[in-house]
Amino acid sequence: MDTKALVIQSAYASVLALGMISAAHAGPVAPDPSKDKCFGVAMSGQNDCASASGSHSCAGTATKDHDPGDWKYVAKGTCEKMGGTLTPPMKK
Repeated sequence: MDTKALVIQSAYASVLALGMISAAHAGPVAPDPSKDKCFGVAMSGQNDCASASGSHSCAGTATKDHDPGDWKYVAKGTCEKMGGTLTPPMKK
């Protein structure tokens, strides 16, 4: 096999592998129906996704405990008992 064909096959294999890896991580996961999205209970660095206030866009990036814009999934029916709310805060 000549060098040019080897390079082309390697590039093709890399593109296929990247596509499979991307597909495995693509799109949001449907929420578990036994869980509620609870605002104001996440500890610093333990939020489940982006802040409702827009201060950050990734899970695990909350900078303070119990920020009203940060949320995490909790067992259904336990959010308000924990001091949280099921309603996101109003954006400013």
